Amino acid sequence: MAQALAVIGARPRFDSYGRLCGAELISLDDLRRPRIDVVMTLSGIFRDLLPLQTKLLAEAAYLAATADEPREMNHVRAHALDYAQRHDVDIEAAALRVFSNAEGAYGSNVNMLIDSGAWSDEDELADAYETRKGFAYGRDGTPQQQAPLLKSMLADVDLAYQNLESVELGVTTVDHYFDTLGGIGRAVKRAKGAEAPVYIGDQTRGSGKVRTLSEQVALETRTRALNPKWFEALLTHGHEGVRQIEAQVTNTMGWSATTGQVDPWVYQRLTETFVLDEEMRARLSDLNPTAASRVANRLMEAVEREYWQPDDDTLAALQDSADELEDRLEGIFEPGTGGTSVAAE
Repeated sequence: MAQALAVIGARPRFDSYGRLCGAELISLDDLRRPRIDVVMTLSGIFRDLLPLQTKLLAEAAYLAATADEPREMNHVRAHALDYAQRHDVDIEAAALRVFSNAEGAYGSNVNMLIDSGAWSDEDELADAYETRKGFAYGRDGTPQQQAPLLKSMLADVDLAYQNLESVELGVTTVDHYFDTLGGIGRAVKRAKGAEAPVYIGDQTRGSGKVRTLSEQVALETRTRALNPKWFEALLTHGHEGVRQIEAQVTNTMGWSATTGQVDPWVYQRLTETFVLDEEMRARLSDLNPTAASRVANRLMEAVEREYWQPDDDTLAALQDSADELEDRLEGIFEPGTGGTSVAAE
């Protein structure tokens, strides 16, 4: 929130009792630079738990849009006035900058599409994001369906950014990050016809460090997914450990689908470590045959979607391994093969 307020050139406003009651602008004389326009997207949890802060962000955008300042020094106002004129809406609507789900809804469903593989074109991911996150929250805290405004603003986005605040969770550990930031990245690419750079603000240690998404994925791949200390510790948890490895692979592909900012070597090394290594492949399959098969098939899906292009030998070995794991999975659940059965009366 502080970062969003800073780029707008605003700060929190408190009442005489010291309670948060809104926002106020920092004067241009004190700011000494133009106000920067910003689109803020909130998770459903943030929206539910922090209604005053949601209104604070919305009021900061409104105050900037209505400030009597030169356009060249206030990009929020310049964009809001242009949108109001083009679409014949009032400045209140044109100044909306805080977006989230409709009341009672959560997430963009981009993660569900990636997990199921039930999509054929990246624009479907952009559709899901814009549909789910196209509700703007104004100063009164009530949502309005404002998909056209969101699309208009995304077309002008120069960069997308999100903070990483937990040493336990990375951008490839859980699907929340590509569901939101990745969804933004894909929607921006469609709206403006070109990719916008995506950055991660790593706030987990000391003063923090900003990395490109590609750098962050590479870092997490080396320190987590390819690190024996990481995956061997997971495998001590058996079934669930393999599922977590599969989630890491799926989340990595989620970033390829939404931003295209995963280097091909990442898939090559994941394939060599978890699928082409015969001993590791057998261990994963023994502990969790379903997740083991999904790992191999997800890597094959990345090939089919052209997120990486292995050499012929690697591709053939990956396909054979995927077929082997699939055959073993099917054999486990076939009647009469020793698999577990359940009867209901």
